[in-house]
Amino acid sequence: MNDRPPPRLEMLRFLERVQLKDLERTRRWIAAEEQREQERQRGQATRPPEPEWLLQQSLGARHPVAVHVGGCHMAGKYVRPLARDQAVRALTDGIDACSHCRPDTELGVLD
Repeated sequence: MNDRPPPRLEMLRFLERVQLKDLERTRRWIAAEEQREQERQRGQATRPPEPEWLLQQSLGARHPVAVHVGGCHMAGKYVRPLARDQAVRALTDGIDACSHCRPDTELGVLD
């Protein structure tokens, strides 16, 4: 058996191969991250604009519950967008205004 350590040059070549593999892996990670970022930006660019007004509906969309300003965090899952005149009409027809975002104040529809 040969108990002497490998020559220094052999060890350096081995280290070089290991580091090249690490570099290749790091470059793959970078490429994947760049692709994810491009997809995220493309998604943001193609996302439709947020509606100005929302109508919150009951479970199963059986009846309207409240009117919200677009983007209100209290609107819940069951919402549909409204045009300004539809939001005004909903409020004047007796549908509640959200007490957090106050669409009635924004629209100038006060009791």
